[in-house]
Amino acid sequence: MSSSIFDLLNRFNGRSRDVVASEFLFRKGDPVEHLFLVLGGEIRLVRFLENGDEIVLQRAGENSVLAEASLFSQYYHCDAICHLDAQIKMIRKHDIETHLASNTQMALSLAQHLAREVQATRQRAEVLRLRTVAERLDAWIAWHDGELPEKGNWRIIALEIGVSPEALYREIALRR
Repeated sequence: MSSSIFDLLNRFNGRSRDVVASEFLFRKGDPVEHLFLVLGGEIRLVRFLENGDEIVLQRAGENSVLAEASLFSQYYHCDAICHLDAQIKMIRKHDIETHLASNTQMALSLAQHLAREVQATRQRAEVLRLRTVAERLDAWIAWHDGELPEKGNWRIIALEIGVSPEALYREIALRR
């Protein structure tokens, strides 16, 4: 089981396509017909709150699987929006389901991948339960090997830790 779930899924036949920034790949409520591999660029899974705020559920970059839990859903529960021009591979959901039913190795690899995703989601939930911007940033930095995010990524980090970009900029400025 040394191959990643991305590598295993990338062996499937699929259709490649380019997606441009701001394009929706799918919307909440759309039927799940494909699994998406992100070959390059970045696609985000997001939910929009009633007040218009955006919650980022996943940032899928190069060599990652997008919305893999959707394999077990009939409809998408969020939107997928291209953040950076991306290249994707679309694999039919039915093809993967058929293969999983007869391939224990693949099913175990997917289960391990999903377990790691659950662990990461729990870690993000722990960060979000913290009260102050400083505490959330400290937790994010600890989670990411003690590295302060690069300046070009601060807005993304603000979305991940549930604070306004301005509040995060102020906190980082205090630390410099």
